[in-house]
Amino acid sequence: MDTTQITKPDEETEATEVEETDDLKDVIEPVEDKDEPKEEKTADGVDTTHSASSGQAGIAGEDKPVIKIPDNAKWYILHTYAGHENKVARSLKQRVETMKFEDRIFDIIVPTRNTIKVSQGKKETIKEKIFPGYVIVRMVLDDESWFMVRGTQGVTSFIGAANKPTPISEKEVEAIQKFMNLEEPLYKVAFSVGEAVKITDGPFADFLGTIDSIDETRGKLKVLVSIFGRETPVELDFLQVKKI
Repeated sequence: MDTTQITKPDEETEATEVEETDDLKDVIEPVEDKDEPKEEKTADGVDTTHSASSGQAGIAGEDKPVIKIPDNAKWYILHTYAGHENKVARSLKQRVETMKFEDRIFDIIVPTRNTIKVSQGKKETIKEKIFPGYVIVRMVLDDESWFMVRGTQGVTSFIGAANKPTPISEKEVEAIQKFMNLEEPLYKVAFSVGEAVKITDGPFADFLGTIDSIDETRGKLKVLVSIFGRETPVELDFLQVKKI
């Protein structure tokens, strides 16, 4: 009898404890699922080309703190082999990433701008280098960064006096970038003043004339055409004339 009286409360208590445990489990599990952080994937890659006025450089595609460009970072000009400017910029960018120089080398610029080239009666927009054979770099110059940049394939030297790299001003770089970003492209001129040409289109087609002036911005030129024994200036598009 005494045994029955002791066992019954224990069974009820045990059952109650199981029920309470199950209830707590039901409450806890959803909270853990809700608060569990989700994994995010990001792409890797260093972007070392930035606006000259940004004052910051960073890692493209990675959720990392933006690198603050220090006050002692200056703009320097690199001399490269002709035609190797873009290759040098790509190689230097890769070396900055692999050799962990993101805190000392920030911007790499090959100054170019859109140019309209007129060839065989057709217009073609091309990227023309403003300073062939040169690349501009913003960096903190010390022995290690100097050797790293100088050792990049295609770089022949830093521009400076007495073998010492000489920085250029922010104002000069901003002027270059403004020129790069001009909306109206320049025409790549294949003509010269005083040159004899043949008009190929328009009311004066097949006339011969002499170039009097060239407007590179508008892609126009004035040609002196002999009409009734008198030289008359005619404004034409670059596409309307060809060399004789």
